[in-house]
Amino acid sequence: MAKVCAVCNKGTIHGHSISHAHNVTNRTWQPNLQKIRVVIDGVTKRVWVCTRCLRSGRVQKPVARNWTPESTEASEA
Repeated sequence: MAKVCAVCNKGTIHGHSISHAHNVTNRTWQPNLQKIRVVIDGVTKRVWVCTRCLRSGRVQKPVARNWTPESTEASEA
């Protein structure tokens, strides 16, 4: 999985972890990504989106599907 948001292109950043004794080691910070269904150009797709984009409303979710079970009488006839 590429750790990049599909909306804002937020990705992994690199830096240093510094201890109290000032020992420096490399580390990374990764975005909080969630795989959700999103409407992009009128098509519903599953994409990785960061929680900041979800919270701020930059993503349009698809409408809920209205599923109704078929009655047993109609399937027998």
